[in-house]
Amino acid sequence: QVQLVESGGGLVVPGGSLRLSCAANGNIFNINALGWFRQAPGKEREWVSFIALSDGKTYSTNALKGRFSISRDNTKNMIYLQMNSLKPEDTATYYCAATKLHSALLIRPADADYWGQGTQVTVSS
Repeated sequence: QVQLVESGGGLVVPGGSLRLSCAANGNIFNINALGWFRQAPGKEREWVSFIALSDGKTYSTNALKGRFSISRDNTKNMIYLQMNSLKPEDTATYYCAATKLHSALLIRPADADYWGQGTQVTVSS
């Protein structure tokens, strides 16, 4: 089993920044990618970004490139999501996810084998 624990959410004014963290614990040796999804009220969960653990390559949805970036700290089994120039439409619950897929693709919610509990990000003045 793998446990994912997110932190770092909160209330931020438009234009502000936040950094989300996700700690991966447990049997992570089978995990091939870690990433982030988000879900706004009344909307489907959508992919944000993921990082392939074998080579560190990162992938992000085009809509958020330039504002959001994913990174990792291998020594701590953690990933981060740096979010800049936040907009009200970024308001959502952000979820950390992990996949065992050999393709190491983590783009659809169905790709994830494990989920964190989510952390709320609210962008409002």
